[in-house]
Amino acid sequence: MKEKKLITFFFRKKPVLMLIQLAKKDRIKYVSVLAKQVDCTYSHTVRILQELQRARLVQFEKKGRLKIVSLSKEGEEIASLLENLYKRFEKLEKS
Repeated sequence: MKEKKLITFFFRKKPVLMLIQLAKKDRIKYVSVLAKQVDCTYSHTVRILQELQRARLVQFEKKGRLKIVSLSKEGEEIASLLENLYKRFEKLEKS
């Protein structure tokens, strides 16, 4: 496990990063924007978001042709916890 980071060892990186990005209230999140932010293909992003929707962590709102993604109340809580864990793992890796 030479190059492997702790966060990817404990969690799947892309779903965790998606939840963390969705928790940031900097702007409205579209699937394509989210895919770019977490460096993921559009189709893979859609599959992950569908799983998160089944788990009731995200919700979609259709505005014309655009699909806006947001966190549910439960998703916000989990994203906050994951972000704190993510920061802790980053500190461990630096020390």
